[in-house]
Amino acid sequence: MRLNGRHGSSGATGSSPGNVTSGKQDELASSTGIDDMMETENESLQERVADLEKKVLEQGDEIVCLRSTLADVLRRLNQLDSRSSGDYNRASVPVRNGSGTSARVANQSNHVGAGKDSHGSASRLRQTAYQQHSGMTDAAFKDSLRRTASCAPSSLPQRRVVHYQSTGSLHSDSPSSTSISPVPTSPSPTHTPPPPPPSGGRTTPSPRTPQPPQQRPSSVASSSGSLHKRWSSTGDFNNSGITSPTGSLIGSNSMAIASRLATKSLFNLYMRPQQHQQHLLKHGTRDATYNEEEGSVRFFLRGRPIVLYAPTAIAETYDMLKVATAPQIRLKLEWVYGYRGRDCRSNLHLLPTGEIVYFVAAAVVLYNVEEQSQRHYLGHTDDVKCLTVHPNKLLVATGQAAGHDRREGRSWKFNPPPDRMAPEAEQWPHVRVWNSVSLHTLAVIGIGEFERSICCLSFSKADGGVLLCAVDEAPDHNISIWDWQRGERGQKITETKCSADTVVAAEFHPMDRQSIVTCGKSHISFWTLDAGGTLYKRMGIFENRDKPKYVTCLAFTQTGDVVSGDSNGNIIVWGRATNTISKFLRGLHEGSVFSVCVMKEGNLVTGGGKDGRLVQLDASLNPTGQETRVPEHLGPVRVIAEGRGSQLLVGTTRNCILIGSLDLGLTPVVCGHTDELWGLAIHPSLPQFLTGGHDQLVTLWDSMSHSVVWSKDVAEPVQSATFSLDGSVLIIGCTTGHWFVMDAETREVYSTHTDGAEPIQVVKFSPDGALLALGSRDNNIYVYQVSEEARKYSRVGRCMGHSSFVTHLDWSTDSQYIQSNSGDYELLYWNAGLCRQVPQSSQLRDVEWASNSCTLTFSSLGIWPEGADGTDVNHCDRSHNGELMATADDFGKVKLYSYPVIQPRSLCHTYGGHSSHVTNVSFLHDDSRLISTGGRDTSVMQWALS
Repeated sequence: MRLNGRHGSSGATGSSPGNVTSGKQDELASSTGIDDMMETENESLQERVADLEKKVLEQGDEIVCLRSTLADVLRRLNQLDSRSSGDYNRASVPVRNGSGTSARVANQSNHVGAGKDSHGSASRLRQTAYQQHSGMTDAAFKDSLRRTASCAPSSLPQRRVVHYQSTGSLHSDSPSSTSISPVPTSPSPTHTPPPPPPSGGRTTPSPRTPQPPQQRPSSVASSSGSLHKRWSSTGDFNNSGITSPTGSLIGSNSMAIASRLATKSLFNLYMRPQQHQQHLLKHGTRDATYNEEEGSVRFFLRGRPIVLYAPTAIAETYDMLKVATAPQIRLKLEWVYGYRGRDCRSNLHLLPTGEIVYFVAAAVVLYNVEEQSQRHYLGHTDDVKCLTVHPNKLLVATGQAAGHDRREGRSWKFNPPPDRMAPEAEQWPHVRVWNSVSLHTLAVIGIGEFERSICCLSFSKADGGVLLCAVDEAPDHNISIWDWQRGERGQKITETKCSADTVVAAEFHPMDRQSIVTCGKSHISFWTLDAGGTLYKRMGIFENRDKPKYVTCLAFTQTGDVVSGDSNGNIIVWGRATNTISKFLRGLHEGSVFSVCVMKEGNLVTGGGKDGRLVQLDASLNPTGQETRVPEHLGPVRVIAEGRGSQLLVGTTRNCILIGSLDLGLTPVVCGHTDELWGLAIHPSLPQFLTGGHDQLVTLWDSMSHSVVWSKDVAEPVQSATFSLDGSVLIIGCTTGHWFVMDAETREVYSTHTDGAEPIQVVKFSPDGALLALGSRDNNIYVYQVSEEARKYSRVGRCMGHSSFVTHLDWSTDSQYIQSNSGDYELLYWNAGLCRQVPQSSQLRDVEWASNSCTLTFSSLGIWPEGADGTDVNHCDRSHNGELMATADDFGKVKLYSYPVIQPRSLCHTYGGHSSHVTNVSFLHDDSRLISTGGRDTSVMQWALS
């Protein structure tokens, strides 16, 4: 109890039973010296209290600042506590302290209880210093001052920060979660207050500016209590951290931690120093662990922990260190459906073998139409962009774009590797010269010399094909001349800038060895190669005629004149060895002239882009009256080549190839899609399959005759498809959320349904045919009851729980359960009839699944390469006999594994041919073949199993 002067005087005039015992009352009454000592001591204490109060006043602003911040934080924690009950225990709150985590009772003086008024707590925290130390002893008051926190950062061990860790879902930030984080009412944890004033000075706190909510730094939770990232979508993984060449983690993760360590935040009163940041974001199956007690494998994809439960029969003997061998069965590319005419020119030729040669994706196809056979040159690693045939008609040169392993398109001119012929070297833009009979590669030219893809190629003709001209799609469209037979990599003779504008064609003159003609946007150029290896250019002179926006194609007459077509529909003849116009034919076609072909007898055939007409001209450029038209649905003319006899080969911009004549008309022999392919459905009993793409086209193919059964434009981009159990009905899922019920033979649409506004990613019938499940990009799975021979559908319910878009799903063999994957690497299980999630995935470890298209299951564990992104494997499929699994990935590869793929180290066979991401793979109903679809390469490939 405090004593002051007034108390001392009252003690001198009378005794107080509450101050002294009865045995000492007489002694105190008779001793005035004691009163004087007490009065002196009280005065001294009063002076000390006054000094302390003065110091408190000097630092009052800082204390008020701290208390205000504490009040805001406590109010936010109170809201979180009241809103997310069940995420953590209200009775005790985890507190990080030192090297461990202790429990602090929630109703202590520095916490707000779950049922208390946060405003009342805040007002109590804002009490003045006089009220707080009133009634305290001197020691107690000094101890309270020592416990008072300041706004300055500190690493003292007594500083403790409350760290709430949710035990709920990692995806509670998503709209589908039941746990909602409150809007922050206090400054952001990364807010940096103004610097402290000089020693002894005072400062007025600046007004606080409300800070927007900031995303928490992503990291993997460790035993030391590091921050947790609650994933909500695939986009969260893209920039969550990058490991630098020195091994340190850079990006949002380390930047957020560095920012927290550098700020004067209440959440930074104590933080364990972060070391070995590169290990925070665990990734891949390299560090996978197996829990023998639970029978589960745990690994990480982009920092996200994945736990997969082994079936009971496997769990006891499972050995993670075992290496699974590749299957004895292999794949062989049997047929390629499609052609690249939408953006490439001069890529269709007839060979003396009777084969037509063209390309699609990374495959060069040699197709014998009469024998209905294909051969394939698969030496390229990415998109083939141009093709030319040697004058001997035996050799072929093809140029490709940069491969998947390039470093953002940078050329070796700037970053030369030590070994230019290393396997990864062939990922760079280059030209391949190969034998069309043996398919043997003769030369690989220009590795490290081209900056981007090669858009034009031409062998010299007057000297028997000694030289090769190539044009790079670099900003300057460099033109280079090569002695391609000089060594395995050829020798570059010269290189110079061709044009700052687009170049679409480059051709050696058939009679003049030193003459080359190029054309493109707003230009035609005539080049001369002198004896010293220097190129000289003369621009074509249009004089007073309208200069076209594009000169689109080139050809040479039998007299050596140059014939060009342009975007105005004109045909122009340029005199031999000149750059001036000798003849002008205006408006032959409506729109651009995309191709000019000079026939053996001297006639010319021109092809129009917009009108789709093929027009014949005589040697004097007079129309002969013979012409034909390409059907509109097959697309405008892209290229015309001379076939056998009077036959013509015609490639269109809708990726079709036609063969015929002007008299008898044209017949399509190759058809393809023109946009990304995602939908693939296998007929349940026939050797047929269906593809659907973003070009709004649905096509049914026969795998035996390699032909189109039928094709239909559904007027919406297609994302997914499936057959009913008897193959009579098709379900077509679109990118708009619509899905159609269609007759598989008549193509009649029975009904149209809508589920959300996002793409329908996957559709599948249950094994008994009674239910249909549709996985949507809106994170939901919609379940429908099927009736009337798969023609009528009634919604059963919606499975909600995924925190990202649904990517794959499978039915159990008894049609009771569904397993599904999502874009953020979740594997969830559902009771299909109730549309309820099964929370304990270990309960379904022994369920038998009718298919295995989910890429993230225990049976497909080994398809994930070490270090691969979780989005790299787009699809997988198990063979019907349960012996094989095929995968489609983002690197243009199709891989074949032995099933089940349960070992992290599983060997496989890898096959190229696609150039873009492979979007889907499926085995035919009898497992005799595998079908794969490409994304942007728009190709369909059929592989035979042998």
